[in-house]
Amino acid sequence: MEKRHIYMDNAATTPLSQPVWEAMLPWLREGYGNPSAVYRKGREARRAVEAARRQVAIALGAASHTEIFFTSGGTEADNWAVFSGARLALARGKTRVVTTAIEHKAVLESVRTLEQLGVSHTIVGATGDGVVDPAAVEAALGEDVGLVSVMWANNEVGSLQPVEAIGRLCRQRGILFHTDAVQAAGKLPIHLQELPVDMLSLSAHKFHGPKGVGALYVRGGTALPPYLHGGGQEHHRRAGTENVAGIVGLGEALAQAVAHLNEHSRALTRLSDRLLEGLLQIPGSHRNGSGSRCLPGIVNVSFEGVEGESLLLMLDLDGIAASSGSACTTGDPAASHVLLAMGIPEPLAKGSLRLSLSADTTAAEVDRTVEAVAHIVHKLRGYTMKS
Repeated sequence: MEKRHIYMDNAATTPLSQPVWEAMLPWLREGYGNPSAVYRKGREARRAVEAARRQVAIALGAASHTEIFFTSGGTEADNWAVFSGARLALARGKTRVVTTAIEHKAVLESVRTLEQLGVSHTIVGATGDGVVDPAAVEAALGEDVGLVSVMWANNEVGSLQPVEAIGRLCRQRGILFHTDAVQAAGKLPIHLQELPVDMLSLSAHKFHGPKGVGALYVRGGTALPPYLHGGGQEHHRRAGTENVAGIVGLGEALAQAVAHLNEHSRALTRLSDRLLEGLLQIPGSHRNGSGSRCLPGIVNVSFEGVEGESLLLMLDLDGIAASSGSACTTGDPAASHVLLAMGIPEPLAKGSLRLSLSADTTAAEVDRTVEAVAHIVHKLRGYTMKS
């Protein structure tokens, strides 16, 4: 009998939920009007987009739906925040950006590219648990800093960053603060009116919404320059015909995630603890990340004497989908930049496995995964010893 496929890579993407699919379907078929058009189908599409904008604003605790701007995903939202935030800072004579060594490549590569515009950067390190110390960020600040970008939850090890404390430091100095909340949105409580955050990025497909749509929150009064130019969409801040079905799906997915946040968090915590306990019984295994400040649902473990890529391929043959880190670096033979920044030795970093769960994951799937990983690690170590 064929083994049931087990999906353990929800930090990379999540399956579209049934309620989200049902909300999107009318806008994939009969609701095809252009939201910028004045005729009825256009007006109906416009109302759907604005209803979704209100859903997102409510879910994030924003002051107004006018603070929400739809994008093609988390990468675009991060790029917009970094490039346009830096431009805004440059207009004030600020020529340096501060970020961290554990950010997603969408932020790190954007920051490095800013050098072409004459904007320098400082990259702050992390502790062995993958947490950024606010004191380290504070030490990097200066009169020339106009933008700070620190992610809320790390996508590889799940470590939660002290965004509120870092945001306060920035606000005291009049520095723009952006947080990449792609992994946090829909999984952690977010109340933007109460937080010192100027910009926040998210992506629908991380919480059972569609791929190809995200959002950038921009606090009211922040004159963030447009990133895409052309038409007057998104209040003249982001040109391009809106992805109506995707936007509707994002709004519904985030509303659903927030409505079930507490129960899902409890379930993910139980499953993660069960998974981690089982994996750490494998000899030569090491947990990567913080035990006390960690996003429920992400477990990252390294195994001595094992190549992560080989482990992933053999898990796939066994019907289990997993990863060794960010989906955006799949195929890259180099060790994870996040794990290296945490001080993990390169051989151990290359033997890492990231397993990420959803509320649909079962205890039986967790146990089956632990059993498979233990068997494959033992087999791979045997191959290594023979060679």
